[in-house]
Amino acid sequence: MVRGLAREGGRVSGVTILQGARHWKSGATIDVAMRDGAIVEVRPSQSAEIKSDTLIEAAGRVLAPGLVDLHVHLREPGQTSKESIATGTRAAAAGGFTAVACMPNTNPVVDNVAWVRWVLERAAESGHCRVHPIAVVTLGQKGEQLAEMHALAAAGAVAFSDDGRPVMSAAIMRRALEYSRPLGLPIVCHEEDLTLKGDGHMNEGAVATRLGIRGIPSQAESVMAWRDVDLAALTRGRVHLAHLSCASSFEALRHARRRGLNVTGETCPHYWMLTEEAVGDYDTHAKMNPPLRAEHDRLATIEAIVDGTIDCLTTDHAPHTFEEKRQTFDAAPFGIVGLETAIALTVTGLVEPGHLSLARAIELWTDAPRRVFGLPQVSLEVGSPADLVLLEPEERWTVEPAAFYSKGRNTPFGGMQVRGRAALTMCGGRITHALPAVVIRRGAETGAAVGAM
Repeated sequence: MVRGLAREGGRVSGVTILQGARHWKSGATIDVAMRDGAIVEVRPSQSAEIKSDTLIEAAGRVLAPGLVDLHVHLREPGQTSKESIATGTRAAAAGGFTAVACMPNTNPVVDNVAWVRWVLERAAESGHCRVHPIAVVTLGQKGEQLAEMHALAAAGAVAFSDDGRPVMSAAIMRRALEYSRPLGLPIVCHEEDLTLKGDGHMNEGAVATRLGIRGIPSQAESVMAWRDVDLAALTRGRVHLAHLSCASSFEALRHARRRGLNVTGETCPHYWMLTEEAVGDYDTHAKMNPPLRAEHDRLATIEAIVDGTIDCLTTDHAPHTFEEKRQTFDAAPFGIVGLETAIALTVTGLVEPGHLSLARAIELWTDAPRRVFGLPQVSLEVGSPADLVLLEPEERWTVEPAAFYSKGRNTPFGGMQVRGRAALTMCGGRITHALPAVVIRRGAETGAAVGAM
């Protein structure tokens, strides 16, 4: 293994070896050597003695490129009672993520070059994964005046969004798409017609009526999705439809595909796992925006994932404090956390029932989001960044919010038995998360047999 690398006292210096992993696509058992943050050699696992600085025993677990989440609220700057870049990225690492894109609806909002740079610097100082900032579409997210998109992109923004609020003006959205088109960056659209939403707090329907809660019709989402598909046709700009949750929105995305438009879309685990019934006895942990829908929309979500309508999966990780979520249902904020349960809910809700293969499910969290935002691809090949996740797809465990690394405990999945989790995460060759069951040998301990590469 690792021919040509310098050896010190019989040891391969500066190298981490991951032994006996199962390739996420081929299923082959491989050994992987990493050095200076990159993969330096990969080949079928063989028995031969070699010493390395660090040896990780994969023990047949599934090895894949690190997961990517394009829709995360890290809450920093200004909302560190909910989350911070440090805690949010630690939660991401625990979930198997090596990169996240963070939304700009912080306090202050990320609407100028200084704040884009601040997020990048903060992530470099305290982050546990790569952080890609998303900048606003309009100044202050007020929907009135476009932000300086070219300057924000030059500073490092990977997309633009007023997430948390829609861009209600079609004229403003048209101009945003025209200005962003030369940059090749997408507008991430929070699809919500505020005039239809009104003072609603959950899906409009029989459950809302029974509970006496004002409802939000699914059309509040879908009419905006259809509008933005038409604006993509008008401008030839890049539109990314965020957190889609209902059948009509998926039809809008299919319509865009048939027309050959540059439109992509995402959905989240809660929309294929739960329905409006999860609100139960006014459970604020089941309050998010868009809201949980009816059963036919949940089934439409699964269909859109299976048939390829949905381009990638995201969490819309939105942490809130205990005090905020303990309020009455109408007063509590929208949003749930999702980074630490994402892969488990994907395996439990999509792979285990037979809707997706494990490889396709992994692709929707890895290669697919990178394509959507034009991020550099990561692979299990020589020269690729060592951004990796070792998955335990068969492991069953119970979701315990108190054990989350995120500051947020606001999940509707607490106490649920799920299957699949990240056993180990590496970002740039650095171990950012490891379960206690993963055997990691360092220095003098690494005399075990590894692949002869």
